[in-house]
Amino acid sequence: MTVDIEKPDSSGTPPPPGGPEAIKAIPVRHYGRYASGAVAIALFVAVVYAFSQGDVNWDAVPDYFFDDQIMKGVGNTLLLTITSMVMGIVLGIVLAVMRQSKNPVTSAVAWFYIWFFRGTPVYVQLLVWFNLGLVFEYINLGPVYRDEWSDFMTPFLTALLGLGLNEAAYMAEICRAGLLAVDEGQTEASHALGMSHAKTLRRIVIPQAMRVIVPPTGNEVINMLKTTSLVSAVQFMELLRSTSDIAQTSGATAEMLFLAAAWYLVLTTVFSIGQYYLERYYARGSTRTLPPTPLQRIRTNLTTFRRSPSGGQA
Repeated sequence: MTVDIEKPDSSGTPPPPGGPEAIKAIPVRHYGRYASGAVAIALFVAVVYAFSQGDVNWDAVPDYFFDDQIMKGVGNTLLLTITSMVMGIVLGIVLAVMRQSKNPVTSAVAWFYIWFFRGTPVYVQLLVWFNLGLVFEYINLGPVYRDEWSDFMTPFLTALLGLGLNEAAYMAEICRAGLLAVDEGQTEASHALGMSHAKTLRRIVIPQAMRVIVPPTGNEVINMLKTTSLVSAVQFMELLRSTSDIAQTSGATAEMLFLAAAWYLVLTTVFSIGQYYLERYYARGSTRTLPPTPLQRIRTNLTTFRRSPSGGQA
């Protein structure tokens, strides 16, 4: 290891007693970032200009944005999204446990369910449920329930079964991946302490598995929200069907599609924010510092933006 010893310069003048001057760091300018930003802005302006040249009645979007029929479609979309996801998560957990069972029959049944529902399109499954009335005139559950199939299989029930059963197959694999991500030593240690299998799952395994389960589950919720647009084919009055009905009476077809897209963006944004805070909650204990909240990021970016390149205030 070498140590640099300060020596006087050639003129024999010793260095100032205060020590060497502070280094003034000059940040490197990234011209590529400026160029890419300019290109992105130019493309955005070009798209806005192209749409402004079209024959679009933009006033129809805010006029119908909070229309009663639109709000009913939004409410039905949220209801179908939540109920389908609850059904998919509950059944998915059951299927994930069945897949890990040592019973070959139970494991095979879960595997077959996942294979079938992941292997067929959800749109086809919706149409199958909707058209089962052509095969079964009555639904007969013995002394429990008996009625005509058309009265039993309502549009909401058709949409719920089509989306919920399909989602369960994907949630089963997500839950199984989360359970497998927890080290087996955690389970063995809890059993050595006298904890039951149910208490081990509830207090040890599942809380740790949630760190793996929550991110893809949040993506599935957002995907389910958008997939609900397919249930218009089974006569369920959700957001897309509501806008389509208004488009037929008002003649503003493109405008109503823009309105539907705007509502989907609003709902997706709300779900994304909820997913972020949920992931942040389950990140406690796994990271030394929690990721910043959106407000903290905005505050940090504003503080950085106000600073000049030399480090002073602009």
